[in-house]
Amino acid sequence: MAKGTKIVGDFFSEGDLRVDGLIEGNVEASGKVVIGKEGEIKGTLKCSNAYFEGKLVGALELTETLTLKSTAHIEGEVVTQKLAVEPGATFNVSCVMKTTVKDINGGSKTKKTA
Repeated sequence: MAKGTKIVGDFFSEGDLRVDGLIEGNVEASGKVVIGKEGEIKGTLKCSNAYFEGKLVGALELTETLTLKSTAHIEGEVVTQKLAVEPGATFNVSCVMKTTVKDINGGSKTKKTA
């Protein structure tokens, strides 16, 4: 999604996604989402991995890793398994860290860690 583009509404992707414009709504992707320096999401983002240089105001739910570069600005609620934050990033959120643990019977359970 190019710089200067604005999408209002829900957005779904079955692969990776790069955002350099503005999305007002819910975004769901099965792969990695990259938010460029000019990118912004106002709403909910659900994906496996997210790499932020831009801004998110809302909720973020990841199954793997959230990476925040020094220009990132995140406000809202975050659920992730791993977190990497560069100095200078703004991270004003309530955050829950979850890990997936294999149980004895071979299934997996989600475990919350603080």
